[in-house]
Formats: sequence, C-alpha cells, structure tokens
Amino acid sequence: MFSIKKELKKIAGRLGRKKPELVVRIRYWLRFRKRLNLRNPRNLNEKIQYLSLRTNTEEWSRLTDKYAVREYVAECGLEHILNRLYGVWNSAEKIDFESLPQQFVLKATHGSGDSIIVSDKSTTNLDEIRRSMRQTLSETYGLDEGDIHYSRITPRVVAEQLLQNDEESAKYSSSLIDYKIWCFNGKAYYIWACIDRTKESVRVMTYDTEWNAHPEYSVATHHYKISDYIPKPDNLTEMLEVAEKLSAPFPVVRVDLYSVGGAIYFGEMTFTSIGGLMNVYSPEFLDKTGQLITLPSAKD
Repeated sequence: MFSIKKELKKIAGRLGRKKPELVVRIRYWLRFRKRLNLRNPRNLNEKIQYLSLRTNTEEWSRLTDKYAVREYVAECGLEHILNRLYGVWNSAEKIDFESLPQQFVLKATHGSGDSIIVSDKSTTNLDEIRRSMRQTLSETYGLDEGDIHYSRITPRVVAEQLLQNDEESAKYSSSLIDYKIWCFNGKAYYIWACIDRTKESVRVMTYDTEWNAHPEYSVATHHYKISDYIPKPDNLTEMLEVAEKLSAPFPVVRVDLYSVGGAIYFGEMTFTSIGGLMNVYSPEFLDKTGQLITLPSAKD
C-alpha cells in the first residue's frame, strides 16, 4: 500500500547518503524554524550537529552498536554492569528462540527505540517477532535523518535479560526507571530520569547531580510529559562515576543506566539524542549545556 510517509522517508534516505548535512539542515529548520548554526555553534543541539557532521564519528558507530559497545564497557573495567547476554544473530531467521528463557528483550544493534519485550515466551507469537525483526534489520537506520554514524552499524539482533523494576522503584514508575546521564568532557552534570514509559508517552524530569529537580529545564510535548519528583537512587554517586568513566573521551554523550535492587546496569550510549533536534529542553538548558562542550577541530 502506498504511503506518503514511507516514500518521503525513502527520499530522505537517498539524500542523506550523499548530503547528510542538507538533510539535517532541513530537519532542523522544520523543527525550530531557524537555520542551523554550524559556523559558530553555541547550544547543545548545534554542537551535537557540529560533532556529527564535521568531526570523525567512527567511534560513535562502535559505541552506538548495541552489541559492540559491550566490548568498550569491558575495556573501561565495567564489565560487571553489563546486562546478561543470551545471544546475538546476524539475521532474524537465525534467532534461536528455543535457547531463550521465558522472559527476554530483543534489540536491533543498529536501531533506536525498536526493542521487543517478551514477558512470556509461551504466549507470544514468535513468528510475528521474527517478521518484525526481519523488517527492522532490512532498514538502514539514520540516513533519512542525516545521522550517519548509525548507518555504519552492522544490523544484528541481540537478546538480553529482561530487567524489571525492583519493589521500591515500582512505587514511582510503571516501567523500568531510565537514568539518562548527560556528560560533558567526561564530567556528569545532569540526569534525565524517565518513568512510566509506554509506546505513546514517557514522563521525564531533569535533575542535577545533587538530585535537585529542575522542571524549568523541560518542555512538554505530545510524547514527553513532565513527571513528579522521584526519590534519589541510593547508588547515584556510583552511577555518576560509571557515566564519567564511560564518557571520558568525548565532548558530549548521554550515558543511559538502570538501577535494579541496588545493582547498576548499562543501557546504552547516545551521541545524538533525539537526532540532535531536542525540543524537550528549554532554551536555557540547551544554552547552559552547550557552554559545557569544548569542540575539537573539524575533520579534513
């Protein structure tokens, strides 16, 4: 069936392969109704786009890959925070469902936001999951958004342990609490806590490293809602240390962690949050964090 949205995505993908900066500039203007400033980038979005388009991002590709990043986490001496890995496959047809436990999560190594949660394998349509993953692996993620580092990742499927909230966290969130830690030049500054996540929406709040809530830094959208205050996790200091160790080589990266029963679990490293088109933060926050980023020289 013909779909205008799909056709536009294909066109953007073809354009993004040859002229990613043009795609980004168009998307930036459509989102903010102003031109992207790459000549003298100042705020968080602008500097992320500068890094993405004007510097070497090969390491971003390795660390955005949901399987390859495990090696980096281990290299940083943090293998103990890696979630249990059940398997990795190069195609959907090779997924060995028989070897998997009743509960697990499937992720595409090259995508974003396309995880499949299986809470009970015995009542799940595994053929449908295989079809869905086959479609996901056939797509080259990132080109239609000018997010080139995603397009370099080899599409694979990983299966990991399904993490669930502990009893205390479940008092405040219906979903696993996601602690997204913003790090600039290897230092943690802010935590974007995400709760009550569904396909339709998620509730968020920005905290500083002392766990003071800053609702004024957030902008509500159709998908992102402002959450109430949640208590500081007991292992916040350790989470910040983990994030700083992982982020040390980079001007800016968001390190996503989970805390379950006092144990820290690695989620992912994100270099272009919301494609570097974040409209979920106030201009004050974007300017403040942009000033924390020291940019390297542009690539040749």
